[in-house]
Order: sequence, then structure tokens, then C-alpha cells
Amino acid sequence: MGQGIGQHDLLPGDGLGGNVLTSVELKRRGIAAIEQALRQGPVRLIKRNQAAGVVLSEQHYRQLQLQASRAPAAAPSSLHWLLSLPQAPSPRSKAAIDAELAAERDW
Repeated sequence: MGQGIGQHDLLPGDGLGGNVLTSVELKRRGIAAIEQALRQGPVRLIKRNQAAGVVLSEQHYRQLQLQASRAPAAAPSSLHWLLSLPQAPSPRSKAAIDAELAAERDW
């Protein structure tokens, strides 16, 4: 497995280690190559010496789905917060805003 793939082609800390399957090997051996590699965990698919994808076992995929469903919802972004604020009752002119700012800064 992983013919022609160097350690520099793998992402550090991704947990996949050397469990790779090249497109050449996949074409030659088919699904049997994937099944064999999955025995050691997720498999990185390599095409032209570049990471092309990852294959997970059904069990691992379901675990990831369960973890994602239990994850807390992301906090709204600043943009969403600003857009959720009520609109001003009447728009102010640039001159009115400039006058208010000048009065606030008049020390």
C-alpha cells in the first residue's frame, strides 16, 4: 500500500499515519484494497501524489455523525448579531450623525 508516497505527502497529526491507498492500487485491486486498508482505520486516497479523499468505515462514519449531532450549536457571528438588531425608527442623515459625534467629542 502507498507505493510512491512519501511521509511528506501526509498531513501531520491527522491520525491517518501511513494508511494510504493510491489510485493505481485502487484500480488494480478494487474494493478489496479498501476493505483491507480499512482494517487499520480511515484510509487516505492518493491521486498523483496528492491527497484526494478519505474513506471511513460505516461504524467510524456513524460515530462522527453522532458526535456532530451532539456538538453545541455555533454562536452567531457578529454579522448575524448586527442584522438581528431592530432598525432605527427613522434614518439619520450624515449631517445629523456628524453633529452628534462632534458634540460627543467636544472636550
